[in-house]
Amino acid sequence: MGKVAFYTLGCKVNQYETEAMTELFEKNGYDLVESEEVADVYVINTCTVTNLGDRKSRQFIRRCKRKNPDSIVAVVGCYSQTAPDEVSKIEEVDVILGTSDRNKIVEYVKKKEKQKEKINVVTDIMEIKDFEEMTIHNIKGKTRAFLKIQEGCNQYCSYCIIPYARGPIRSRKLEDIIKEVKRLVENGFDEVVLTGIHVASYGKDLEEGTLLDVIKEVNKIEGLKRIRLSSIEPTIMTKEFVKTLSELDKVCEHFHLSLQSGCDETLKRMNRKYTTKEYREVVDRIRGYMPKVSITTDIIVGFPGETDEEFEKTIKFVKDIKFSQIHVFKYSPRKGTPAAKFENQVDGIIKNKRSEELISIVEKLTKEYNNKFIGQNKHVLFETKSAEEEGYYEGLTENYIKVLCKSNEDISGKVLNTKLEKIHNEIVFGSILNK
Repeated sequence: MGKVAFYTLGCKVNQYETEAMTELFEKNGYDLVESEEVADVYVINTCTVTNLGDRKSRQFIRRCKRKNPDSIVAVVGCYSQTAPDEVSKIEEVDVILGTSDRNKIVEYVKKKEKQKEKINVVTDIMEIKDFEEMTIHNIKGKTRAFLKIQEGCNQYCSYCIIPYARGPIRSRKLEDIIKEVKRLVENGFDEVVLTGIHVASYGKDLEEGTLLDVIKEVNKIEGLKRIRLSSIEPTIMTKEFVKTLSELDKVCEHFHLSLQSGCDETLKRMNRKYTTKEYREVVDRIRGYMPKVSITTDIIVGFPGETDEEFEKTIKFVKDIKFSQIHVFKYSPRKGTPAAKFENQVDGIIKNKRSEELISIVEKLTKEYNNKFIGQNKHVLFETKSAEEEGYYEGLTENYIKVLCKSNEDISGKVLNTKLEKIHNEIVFGSILNK
């Protein structure tokens, strides 16, 4: 049938959907090649969280046609969902899908082979009420499987375009989740990461079933060693929820608790649904049941109206909570969101300065957290050869510490008992105790 190449931007959900679309093409006789190679079909799975995502998508679209002028370029995902007309005007684009109907991508590509006109099948995502089943049987070159269990978001944070790109919440049926986890375990995966656009909303559109029910059922699956959650809202972390998680033997002691700002005034403008006091109570609750837990988060700096005083509140909060890692983002206005029209937009130079200051603090906090475990034995799921140190493999502990170990044999995909020995240049090095 020919060769297909994928270029994926954005979140873990996008990566999951790319894996599912890859399987569809392979089942139809296509050979998968790297994104930089010459292919007959290029699929760009786009992100629109920032302006940079849009720009990267456009650049890659044009690059594909330069590689092979006769190729079919299909653009899918959040950028094409929120700006279908803009994408359609890009001369090099042949097929345009949004964030639904990805399971029909191969038939749209085949249809385009027989006609000159562009195919634009972006639909109104707000009208979609059912979860689009996109199943994965095997994930190439990975040892952790990201499993999409939920789609859409009803939160409408003032800075975020995602509810408009992904539509209302839709939850995957529990029986389909269990079937896919079992298949992944049969294919050698030890860890699954339950992911979605707003995972904490799982089940709110169903007559029965909650996120906790999903985790409890997945925990029962034989052969699976680890369950991890992707980014999760702090509001779901009730006493019952946290206590139950602490009693499940496969749930990793790591939670990526969404924060965005450590200042109540900023959180209010962001339309977040909690205060810093409530967030702190959640963290204390989790640590009460899981003392060694890793708490990671996201923070946006330079949100409209963020004063020096407000930023200082975030800095103090970050230091008080002692996160083990933070993803720092500079606020990027998204057309179509309320925050893009807010007054007092923050200057780019100030955003850069705040970002650098926060990253510097985060590096110290990460080292401080990792240091607590030096000399201890931890189970590490090794994933791949290290790009930083030759002859070393890297993997993650249950509590999300990246560890490098020297090994003469390929240990990727194995969970091994490992002694954490030292930190050098902010990297944790260990030695394997068994193989």
